Amino acid sequence: MTKIGYFLSCEEWGPRELLEQAEMAEAAGFEGLWISDHFHPWNSEQGNSPFVWSVIGGLSRVTSLPVTTAVTCPTIRIHPAIIAQAAATSAVMLEGRFVLGVGSGENLNEHILGDRWPPADVRLEMLEEAVHLMRLLWEGGVKDFHGNHYTVENARLYTLPEEPPPVYVSGFGPKSVRLAARIGDGYCSTIPDAGLVSLFRSSGGGEKPAQAGMKVCWSEEESRARKTAHRLWPNEQLPGELAQELPTPRHFEQASELVTEEMVAAEVPCGPDPELHLRSIRRYIEAGYDEIYIQQIGPEQEGFFRFYETEILPELP
Repeated sequence: MTKIGYFLSCEEWGPRELLEQAEMAEAAGFEGLWISDHFHPWNSEQGNSPFVWSVIGGLSRVTSLPVTTAVTCPTIRIHPAIIAQAAATSAVMLEGRFVLGVGSGENLNEHILGDRWPPADVRLEMLEEAVHLMRLLWEGGVKDFHGNHYTVENARLYTLPEEPPPVYVSGFGPKSVRLAARIGDGYCSTIPDAGLVSLFRSSGGGEKPAQAGMKVCWSEEESRARKTAHRLWPNEQLPGELAQELPTPRHFEQASELVTEEMVAAEVPCGPDPELHLRSIRRYIEAGYDEIYIQQIGPEQEGFFRFYETEILPELP
């Protein structure tokens, strides 16, 4: 059985709106929540970027759904010891219904303190060390650690959940997918690629959970949905490593001038046709993902949740 959850977009919404969406998602029958972790949105049209750990505290009071960060970068902007504390507190607040999704990050968010943006291999090395350090702190007791990238001395987390939070690792290329299989308790992606899921499982991931996120734009008018998706999320169609390398929302806006409405609509289900949405979701199911988290682009949230409650979720396995 594939689990269908909702993807809360911190790039598009403020904290109060995100809590309202979480409540609507649970009422509509979604089974879990993803929530993005950014310092900047991808572009100014999206217009938000609340501190995810504050929002997660709020989620613990308004929903009983499990929550996964999709994804947190515990390497540059925030030291992994602080992320370990935040994740432990979130797991306590959510009574064990918390998964720390991690990845190697984007320059967009991680360069803001003036730190160098390392090459991909170094970022993966930093991520592996960060995950090791966080798990060490979750053991409890006073810890010292002197690694290649991070140091902690006399560090102890006093507020700990009964079990350490699972760590799911994001991966889009072979190196990061193999790292996810080796060190992760699960895998995160946004690509309906059976080859990536197969590589994760054959590289040591086995039967660990594989999660994916995807975007849709419901509206009663397809043309309006297409325009909304293109206005807010053209960056999704940028090729290659641009998403990891561009440093500011302004740069994403400049690059996205090359993305047409037709290019967005070719990848994002837009409008009121159930088959269009179902066909896109089934691509992820057929790729082998165990959990799929769906983000509604734009302001028509209530209509989206009604549509998915009645037309989409009952049709999925």
